[in-house]
Amino acid sequence: MLNRCLPIFFIFLVAWGPNAYADGVVVDKVYHPYVLPYEQEIEWRLFSHRESENNKLAQRLAYGQSVNENLMLEFYLVGERDRLNDFTLTSYEIEARWMLTEQGEYWADWGLLFEIEKDKQYQNWEVTTGVLVEKEFGRASLTLNAFIIYEWGKTLVSEFETEFRVKYRYRYLEQLQPRIELYSGENYLGIGPAFEGLQRFNGQKQLKWEFGFITGLDSRSKGHVFRVAIEYEF
Repeated sequence: MLNRCLPIFFIFLVAWGPNAYADGVVVDKVYHPYVLPYEQEIEWRLFSHRESENNKLAQRLAYGQSVNENLMLEFYLVGERDRLNDFTLTSYEIEARWMLTEQGEYWADWGLLFEIEKDKQYQNWEVTTGVLVEKEFGRASLTLNAFIIYEWGKTLVSEFETEFRVKYRYRYLEQLQPRIELYSGENYLGIGPAFEGLQRFNGQKQLKWEFGFITGLDSRSKGHVFRVAIEYEF
């Protein structure tokens, strides 16, 4: 059934993604659908969006742990730079990733993502549900994330939104893997180069890193986005 449905799903995503938008710039992590048994991780992400004289800067710090062979839970603290150039804690997030299929079991690998976020200052809420798909082609791979988001709160209009993320990666070396990333969201459609790498240590310990530079493709997608992520798994 997955083999029959997947090509239709890809066509749906490509047609739907650039035309369906969610609030703000959506450049962030493109998630793999995989979970490792007994995995623990510490993750740090930085996001910088420069538009004319404005420069939005945000950071995420997270701890995650797999609760079984297929489910990973992660807790985030999110901070942003304010008008005084000081970093303040702005929101909390709880995220769950569920690996639906074993790697290589079907034509593509599938997973789900669930996330709930609470804004600390305005008491707004956001719930995200996403589909994670990855297909390998020899030394290359294509990863797709499609999200449906529902938000509500004191300063938000309750509504459903969508986001779409894609990356094409080539495994040149384990420590150096170039890729192209595509993002769509409300008033934003961007694409750009990125790189990631992996350094393995004893046992299950490994250090992952990635960075990307994304540029808007139309008049609504102003500015440039630079992002960095470092993740230690043990």
